[in-house]
Amino acid sequence: MTFPSSATTDAVADAAASAEPAGSGPAIVGRSPGQLMWRRFRRDKTGVISAVIVLGFFLVAILAPVISMLYGKDPYSTYGQDRPGLLNEYGYPLAPNGGMSGEFWFGLEPGLGRDVFMQLVYGIRTSLSIAVIVTVLSTIIGVVLGITSGYIGGKTDYVIGRVIDTLLAFPSQLFLIVFLPVVEAAIVLPEEETPTWLRYVSICLVLTVLGWATIARLLRAQVLSLRTREFIEAARVTGASPGRVVFKELLPNLWTPIIIQATLALPLYVGAEAGLGFLGVGMTEPTPDWGRMFQVGANVYHSDVTYLIFPGVSMLIFVVAFNLLGDSIRDAFDPKTKR
Repeated sequence: MTFPSSATTDAVADAAASAEPAGSGPAIVGRSPGQLMWRRFRRDKTGVISAVIVLGFFLVAILAPVISMLYGKDPYSTYGQDRPGLLNEYGYPLAPNGGMSGEFWFGLEPGLGRDVFMQLVYGIRTSLSIAVIVTVLSTIIGVVLGITSGYIGGKTDYVIGRVIDTLLAFPSQLFLIVFLPVVEAAIVLPEEETPTWLRYVSICLVLTVLGWATIARLLRAQVLSLRTREFIEAARVTGASPGRVVFKELLPNLWTPIIIQATLALPLYVGAEAGLGFLGVGMTEPTPDWGRMFQVGANVYHSDVTYLIFPGVSMLIFVVAFNLLGDSIRDAFDPKTKR
């Protein structure tokens, strides 16, 4: 005896909920695909908890100035150097657990003596802002070029396809390390210091250039499959323009892979930006950065392991939560993918 799968059960339940009841009562309005997706997502406890955690990180990033005002400290002041009795002669906090106290919740940074809690809050702000910008830009570029390549075909498809293959062949991390100084050297004179805004823009630019190819290839394959379907042919026969076919027929059928790909890409960009900071080619001092906290922590963990714990645990929680959220969104859009 076989039992229906969970996807089949959901489909039957949704169909039954939207069916017109027998008798003379009023008809029940069927649920839209968005409502069905939201209903399936709310049933997924893992997805809901992950969404709350991710939302908490974004609120911390957005409200960093407010948190700083309420906390009474900033990420730039060198409290340990300005006030005697906080650091020893080697630059390490005198108090146990990295200098944690009611005044300094997460302790003090070895060497400069900055507040670790505010460094972490503003570091999250820096990393998430870069990741969000890169995700949005790479998604837009990938959607435009992927749909263009798949729908037009011919030489256009060939040229865009070869560009995608070339970008995907690059070792991304190595290319980032090499190319970022080249971009800045083309703008800033050797005797001048690189402005913080230029380093920020350079990181966003290089990550975007290397990031759009993945979603473009995915959408190209989707469009190649969809453009031969009956509803696309029917739209063409009725005289619909290419723009109408793309925006009214193709794009509504591509929102699912676009959203899923974006939710899975964002934590990858957070990790990539942190990796650049750890390697010394990310954001420069004194801008707080998640990756540079790892760099400092890796140098002082033998004497102050507490400093390394906070950025490490926070990034682990964020990446795991966002990946679980991406999986839950994918399952909510397409319940047949659930395992």
